[in-house]
Amino acid sequence: MDEGKPLFVQIAEQVEESILDGSIAEEAQAPSTNELAVFHRINPATAAKGVNMLVDKGVLYKRRGIGMFVSPGARELLLKERRNDFALRYVQPLLAEAQRIGLGPDDVADLIRTGAGATPAQP
Repeated sequence: MDEGKPLFVQIAEQVEESILDGSIAEEAQAPSTNELAVFHRINPATAAKGVNMLVDKGVLYKRRGIGMFVSPGARELLLKERRNDFALRYVQPLLAEAQRIGLGPDDVADLIRTGAGATPAQP
């Protein structure tokens, strides 16, 4: 567990990772809040908060009396969210820096395709 991040967020992220890597398929039952609480040795209310985050996002849904299940389309929803986050965190800053040093998008694409072929700058 990551000390700098709330436990309920970490629980939600772990369930998301399991959906993304196929460990938990769409329409499959997700771990219960009690299972998550016992596994991580946390309060069930904390686990429930993480699960409820995923319900609010449309990743999980509840079947009354049975448990929580992965929503149809949840994997694609998570992939779309991750791709958007990747673009914001990595691609946009990359393109901004490229523009500052006189590279256009095609130049950046060429660098990526060729593995950049860069050598470290000499002091």
